[in-house]
Amino acid sequence: MKAWQVARDWSIEGMELTDLPEPVPGPGQVAVRIKAASLNYRDLLTIQGNGGVTRLPLIPFSDGAGEVIAIGHGVSRVAVGDRVCPMFFQSWIDGNVSAAARRYALGGTRPGVLQEVMVLDAEGVSRIPAHLSFQEAATLPCAGLTAWRALFEEAKVQPGHTVLVQGTGGVSIFALQFAKLAGASVIVTSSSDAKLERAKALGADHTINYRAVPEWGKAAAEWTGGVDHVVEVGGKDTFAQSLEAVRVGGTILVIGVLSGFSQQVAIPTLFSKNLHVIGLSVGSRRMFEGMAAAIGCNGMKPTIDRAFGFDAVPDALRLMRKGGHFGKIVVEYP
Repeated sequence: MKAWQVARDWSIEGMELTDLPEPVPGPGQVAVRIKAASLNYRDLLTIQGNGGVTRLPLIPFSDGAGEVIAIGHGVSRVAVGDRVCPMFFQSWIDGNVSAAARRYALGGTRPGVLQEVMVLDAEGVSRIPAHLSFQEAATLPCAGLTAWRALFEEAKVQPGHTVLVQGTGGVSIFALQFAKLAGASVIVTSSSDAKLERAKALGADHTINYRAVPEWGKAAAEWTGGVDHVVEVGGKDTFAQSLEAVRVGGTILVIGVLSGFSQQVAIPTLFSKNLHVIGLSVGSRRMFEGMAAAIGCNGMKPTIDRAFGFDAVPDALRLMRKGGHFGKIVVEYP
């Protein structure tokens, strides 16, 4: 089978397309023929050597979807022919997050999905909504689930709440779509008026071009009287504005570092506004299954910006690095 590996060094240019033996499932395992993958910013960081992984070679990427082609002895929760996604955290099935739950992450501490066939523990996969293509389903395990957990497991979004999402990348667009399903009002920020128009077409109630309005946090607060929940993906360059935007008693859901890793925090604002600041990364299989059920019941479709062939993975990563996408970038397998 074909597989991509970060082989020579930690860089896009250090990746190689190679031939590996096709794996066979053992007891309690399944073999999944991967049909599509999607990119996350975490994948780019990892490939560039900033993901906390030190060993080479590494099969990267965490998010994919495919078909079960073989099962090992004792497997009953899925069958040959089932359409499934591998879970990002292979050991987080249910319950609260813990170090043990986060130990086995695809494309990091475990080989990722950039391989035509992969063997996984049967407990580490879950069925996908019937109306989604493999390409659409491949966007769910990280970006979709992170947005789902942020809004419904942590923030407890309710009809009438206001949600601010930063930019138009994968997590932010999922958060926009999920918040609208919940009956919330959504503010979207971007530096592109064209992308803001696309966000309006997906249901955004208010948009702010942060290039034209550098104090976008204040503008969001004025429009809403204070935002209930901010989906914080920017990090260093956006957190101060998120503090400005959120209402007293509101929630900032910290899930990304697109602009950098560190920033001075106005601690008086945290306690004077009585804010809830929650850091989170992805979620459990139980959360994934709840999200998949909601997507299926509502007929929701993930937003895909562009699809690349399996041999063009480096080009997909360069588009991610450039940051010109709206929604998700996917890879289609042969």
